[in-house]
Formats: sequence, C-alpha cells, structure tokens
Amino acid sequence: MTVRDVAARTGLSIATVSRVLNGRANVAPDTRERVLAAMGELGQKAPRRRGERATGVYLRCPYLLTDYFGLIVSAVTEALEPHGLQVILNAGVAAQRDHVLTALTGRRDVAGAILILPPEPGAELARLRDRGFPFVVLDPRTPPPRNLAAVSAAHFSGARQLTAHLIELGHRRIGIAGGPRDWLAGENRFAGYLAPLADAGVLPAPELIRFVAEPTVELGHRAAAELLDLPDRPTALVAFNDKMAIGALHAAAERGLRVPEDLSVAGFDDIELGQACRPRLTTVRQPLEEMGRMAVHLLLRMLGGHRVDALHVELATELVVRESTGPVPDVFHGSGTGTRHSGTRMH
Repeated sequence: MTVRDVAARTGLSIATVSRVLNGRANVAPDTRERVLAAMGELGQKAPRRRGERATGVYLRCPYLLTDYFGLIVSAVTEALEPHGLQVILNAGVAAQRDHVLTALTGRRDVAGAILILPPEPGAELARLRDRGFPFVVLDPRTPPPRNLAAVSAAHFSGARQLTAHLIELGHRRIGIAGGPRDWLAGENRFAGYLAPLADAGVLPAPELIRFVAEPTVELGHRAAAELLDLPDRPTALVAFNDKMAIGALHAAAERGLRVPEDLSVAGFDDIELGQACRPRLTTVRQPLEEMGRMAVHLLLRMLGGHRVDALHVELATELVVRESTGPVPDVFHGSGTGTRHSGTRMH
C-alpha cells in the first residue's frame, strides 16, 4: 500500500494523507479519522519505505511507575529486548490526557502496542482493533471488547480466597475499602468479597462498605477511619490493594487498635510495601511480571502473523497469609464500650 492508494481510497490529496501519516497537527479530526479508517480497510497500519521494518512497541502506562506498574513495565521491556524490539514509553498521570490511540496506525516506527490499564473506552479500543493494528490490553480497566487480546489476573478468585480466610478465622463483620467502581478489577474484587459471606450465610452490612476514586494510602486511611469509627465497628478490613491496607493500618494505630489482636487487615497485590510494614500484610499475590511477559507473548504472535486463540488470558492469583490477620476477638471495643462480635445471618 502506498500514500497514493490511501489518497485514492479517501478522495483526499496525497499531501493531506502525508500530513496525517507524519502526525502533523494541521489536520482536521474527521480527516485524520478517514485516513486511518481507510488504512485499516486496506489491511495495513501505514505505508513504509521499501525494506523498512518497524521495531518499536508502544507501551502506554498512564500512571506513576510505582512498584506496581514499574514491575509490569520492566517485565515487558525485558521480554521485548531479545526480539530486537524497542519500547516507546508513554507513562505518567499526565499521559491520561494524551489522545494517542488514533495516531498509532499512522506511525511507521511502531509495530504494535501494549496498553496497561487503558483509560480509553472499549469502543475506542475496538476501533483500533478494527483498523488491523496489533495490540494487547494488560490489566483491562473495563470489560475488554470481544476479539480483543487482553491479559489480567484472577481478581474474583483472589478476593474470594482472602475473605474466606477471614471467615475461617471466625470473622463475620468484615469491612471493605473497595477500589474504583468503574474499574473491572474493583468490581471483580468486590464480588469476590461478597461470595464467601453468602456461602457463610452472612448478609453484607451496607455500613461496612466503602469505595474510593483512586486506590491510594490516603484514601485507604480515610475509608478505614470511617469504618473504625462506627459504633459497631468491623473486626476485619479488606482493602482493594496493599496501599489502601497500609492506610488502614495507620487508621487502626491512631485509634489504639492492635493488628491483628483487635483488628485484622488484608490487602491485594503483594507489593514490597506490604512486607516492609509491621505487621506484614496478609494479601493476594498478583503475577505482575508474568502478566507483562504474557502480554509480550501474545503481541509477538500477532506480529508474526499467527492466530491467537486465547484472547482473554487470566492468570492465577495466590493468597499469602502473614501477620496482619488473626482470629476474631471474643470481645472487641467500639466507641469505648464493650461489644460482643456478631454477624447478620440470612434466614
């Protein structure tokens, strides 16, 4: 395919098509969309010079590269290097404002992409797929569209193991500091929290449920503080991730509560921060580095022209029990008065 082919397909001039392919700003959005759609219909990402081979993989991670995202990015980079592919990194919270997906099909230096927890809606991801551009979504933020390659962890089963562990320790009044409701992981982990309670015949108490907009230490502290200040406080807290669980530990310490003697606290992810605190966190281990390697494997198959049958890959999670969870206390103190533990049972 040549620039002339695209121009003929769209009815635009060769100069206009060239401006789109070179990423120039002086192109109307609808014109850019016509060119990219035509390229998808013609079955190519972009015209390339004879003998030219794209060696770049666009890695989009529009978040701070902390110990969570940093592990994934490092694993992807290391897995690509032996194949002669270079990472073109788009990272940082400010990158969430970048509208980069529509321009990817016009870049001659990009062979494919890996998108980590992409904030773009599913319809936009589907349009990119329909243009024939190879990419993999790693840790989908929303349910991935059909026929779109995605890699994630088993959030539901991990959260279910964690809550079941607390129930086995005798806890029934279990609070949750949940993550963003519009994140797929948040919904799946919340469902995993509810399932063991139902199995034990316990109705979840609405006052024990909190959700946050961003899973940070600060917001985890705030959610935990609200739960621990209830007249009939929980005997255990489940946090969306380890950072929020650290915030819960701080809230417990401020109220003179011992962990796990007075309160059990658990997280999710198994990042190093959870092992550096005291007591060390009981959590659910996500295979973050293996998720990055699996995303590279799927992308390499696409770039090699191979059929990818397992489009939605979910990797197992593992419960890791440490010192922050223990048996439910026979008597615990809420608001200065002795309150005996009880659960709300279904009849």
